[in-house]
Formats: sequence, C-alpha cells, structure tokens
Amino acid sequence: MNLPAGITPAGSGKAAPSTNVTWSILGHTYWLKAEADNCFAFETLDPPGTFVPPHIHPTQDEFIYMLEGTFDLYLDGSWTKAGLGDLVRMPRGIPHGYYNRSDKQARALFWVTPARKLRSLFDQLHNLGDPEEVVRRSAAHEVDFLPPGSVPGA
Repeated sequence: MNLPAGITPAGSGKAAPSTNVTWSILGHTYWLKAEADNCFAFETLDPPGTFVPPHIHPTQDEFIYMLEGTFDLYLDGSWTKAGLGDLVRMPRGIPHGYYNRSDKQARALFWVTPARKLRSLFDQLHNLGDPEEVVRRSAAHEVDFLPPGSVPGA
C-alpha cells in the first residue's frame, strides 16, 4: 500500500476521505493519521494516569512527537521525560514504555516504520479491557511486553 497524499485533521482519524478511524485502548484514544507499507502514524490522547508499559518492537523503529503535556519514558534501561515539541526516538529492539504521571492530559503523534502488523493489532485491541489479553494479542503482532516487575519504577 502506498501512502496517499492529503491532510488528516487534528483530533481525528480521518486519514482517507471515507474513513474516520479511532481506537479506544485501555483508557487511551488513538486516531489514525496515516498508513502505508512503510509507515503507520497515529495521534494519542493520554489522560492522567494512563500508560503503556515497557515493551519491544523487534521489527519497527518508533517515534513520538509531543504535542501537549509530558510523558515519563522508560527508554533503553533508564527513565527520562518528554515534553512539548520533543521527539522521542525508539529504535527497534530497544525496550521502551510511556506513562502520563501528571495531572493533565497528554497528546502526541506516534509513528512506526515499517508499518508491519500494528494497525491490525490496534483493530484487535479496540475496546478490549483485559490487560492479559492485550499482552497475548500484542505478542502475535510483533509487540513484546516485558514481564511485570522487570523494570524498576514501572
């Protein structure tokens, strides 16, 4: 699939004229921004207290561009923070996770390259409330979560 030209409005998953793709995954809202074989991009709205625990993408590089708020990030064995305008680079194979530990919402633009199976995973995780099932389905889509308790401070 080639990347189509166009604009996806803020706070929307209207990446193509006839679609509006939004996912709700464990308290986060994700909007489809763009997809093609070589990339998959989505905007997130992360309320206070939400997080994605440490995991690895063995087949994708991932990026976060912060639009609003802050994330506490676990990245390659250490903790750091990302705020407005920061770009986070998470190469394939590097453990990473993000947490909104503030009292304000955070918004960010995420993208992975290549796209691989992430869109299919989001479709399967939409409105799924069981974290153990999220971990199981993620592993089948090339996203491997680290065991609980394996990362101090997570």
